[in-house]
Amino acid sequence: MEITRTRPSLLSNIAHGLGFWSERSAVHEAAAQGRAEELERLIENGATVNIVAVDSITPLHEACIQGQTQCARLLLQAGARVDARNIDGSTPLCDACAAGSLECVRLLLEYGATVNPPLFTFSPLHEACMGGNSECVRLMVAEGAFMEAHDCHFGTPLHVACARQHIDCVKVLLNAGANVNAAKLHETALHHAAKANSLELIELLVEFGGNVFARDNLGKKPSHYTSHGSSAALCLQLYESEPLSLQQLSRVALRNALGKRALEVVPHLGLPNRMVCYLTYMPAPTLGLLTC
Repeated sequence: MEITRTRPSLLSNIAHGLGFWSERSAVHEAAAQGRAEELERLIENGATVNIVAVDSITPLHEACIQGQTQCARLLLQAGARVDARNIDGSTPLCDACAAGSLECVRLLLEYGATVNPPLFTFSPLHEACMGGNSECVRLMVAEGAFMEAHDCHFGTPLHVACARQHIDCVKVLLNAGANVNAAKLHETALHHAAKANSLELIELLVEFGGNVFARDNLGKKPSHYTSHGSSAALCLQLYESEPLSLQQLSRVALRNALGKRALEVVPHLGLPNRMVCYLTYMPAPTLGLLTC
């Protein structure tokens, strides 16, 4: 049933117990613009911190999408719902990750924000990848975000990062053990890299075991999506015609066997430093005392 604009406040109040629907309240405005003193006065005077606009955006959503940490803290202290969802299903944590606001992300986690939403929905990790915010990606992974979380439209976070060509985010996900060959309608991250004609992404994905022969629902390999004669096309053609080295195949096999534990386990296997660096795809500084 379509909800008309004539009686939205009553319906919202009954259904959600969140206060009244509005276009944008004074609380929304103060939160979005970082006017902390004004927001504090509004709260002290009894303003509803969970008031929702017609698109179900709360003041906390506003504060987080703008990276207004102080305002977000005031709202949370006053009882704002940390996992409120707007009309698109996004939570304040999604918005903070989209904005790349590490301070807001940490604050929301402090207040128990849900890292992994219901299945088949866009997650905070997806949002961080969409925005190219690699530090937020790193933090979400550290907090237990599902790297194989599958949005019905966009696929996994790795699909999103590759489609947007955010290489730093792709590196974080792959190093943390994301499945390089996860598929959405049989389409892999390598298909996205090929569509973008990104040589750097293609080489990176293949290094982590990306399957150059994977076919999507149209029966097309990644190479079918590259521009004829481009460096990306030539690179994929080479990978298709030449087998990977035994050294590379061994690395991929070991990484697949260890999965998300690889970065933790490999340095303690008693292997030579150079081999540890190779197996973990890490430069020497990242491994502390190890020297490659």
